[in-house]
Amino acid sequence: MSVVRSGLFINLEGVDGVGKTTQIELLAAWLEARGEQVVITSEPEGTPLGEAVGGWLRGHGAEAPVPRAEALLFLAARAQHVATVIRPALAAGAVVVCSRFTESTLAYQGYGLGLPLAELAVADGLAREGCQPDGVLVLDLAAGAALERRGGRTMAEDAIEARAAAFHQRVADGFRALAAAEPARRRLIDASGSTEETAALIQVVVGGWLAERGR
Repeated sequence: MSVVRSGLFINLEGVDGVGKTTQIELLAAWLEARGEQVVITSEPEGTPLGEAVGGWLRGHGAEAPVPRAEALLFLAARAQHVATVIRPALAAGAVVVCSRFTESTLAYQGYGLGLPLAELAVADGLAREGCQPDGVLVLDLAAGAALERRGGRTMAEDAIEARAAAFHQRVADGFRALAAAEPARRRLIDASGSTEETAALIQVVVGGWLAERGR
């Protein structure tokens, strides 16, 4: 009789332009080569509800939500995401690799927009209902360097990316503060090197997490 192993939940974080999408693809390929079943997902776009929320938040034009409304919309998408995508995948024994989760809420709506971190943590706890990443990879890159990397994108269509440089600096500082507060679970990864160098750093950390769980 086959035994289904409990899943592993890995979250990648960092400012826009840090390279999360590329690193998630490389990490997933590396995990699959090790024989792991991998589910790639993201927030808020991991469900149809989240896709609608994310599309509106990033392209709302003049109808900008107040910070609390923005946070609650992201958290509503998280509640749906956890219930319909993440928990079922973990129950099946998969390694879930997600772009953005709790740390993005704290960094963007907390450090970036100034909402109280304690209040956000309570609301986030309600949304994720005890579901928490086993490990968080915080890709670290200076906000200015990340801006240069995403310079080819059309920022006018993304209301969040188009915010002032000071906002993105607060977000970057917030990610570093969150990593420092829980260094065993939230690992700061230097993303200033080449794609391959960053991927190698990630593999060392994730390999350690897998070994701790006998995978």
